[in-house]
Amino acid sequence: MVADAIADALDAPLDVVVVRKVGVPGHLELAMGAVGEAGIRVVNDDVLAQACVSAERFGRAADNERSELERRTTAYRQARPLADLTARTVIVVDDGIATGATARAALQVVRAHDPQRVVLAVPVAPPSTLRQLASLTDEIVAIEVPEEMRAVGEFYRHFDQTTDAEVVELLAARQQRRGR
Repeated sequence: MVADAIADALDAPLDVVVVRKVGVPGHLELAMGAVGEAGIRVVNDDVLAQACVSAERFGRAADNERSELERRTTAYRQARPLADLTARTVIVVDDGIATGATARAALQVVRAHDPQRVVLAVPVAPPSTLRQLASLTDEIVAIEVPEEMRAVGEFYRHFDQTTDAEVVELLAARQQRRGR
């Protein structure tokens, strides 16, 4: 939803880079890593160590998320490939960043497609996470950068999950408006 509003304001095309958080068992909102398209895998070593999760257990959880990632990629793109990002300015939008695992995966997917410039745009993220992501971006735009942050949802009145149907509808509407 945040990405759609930004694309609308900029009259820009909208596409989706599909990534999945790999949550800590019993605390699924805490990312111990993430998986992304094209085999991208991100591991938050600090979170793995703190949660006492073995590499083997992480691998099983990542494989489970990869299955869901593939299902969503098929549902969202409907046999359409990712937009050509070569030599373009790409704005990667996230509704908020906590550990940075999913943002890092998305940025790695985008970087693999040889864009000219990558901008990360986010309503809220802690400064330490933004510093960690800086090497993957040319610019970061963040509205709120709180020193302490427990969860992205605490910065929203309503933080419902976007459904598959909503994502497909937003992408289709944007393509239709742009005459694709």
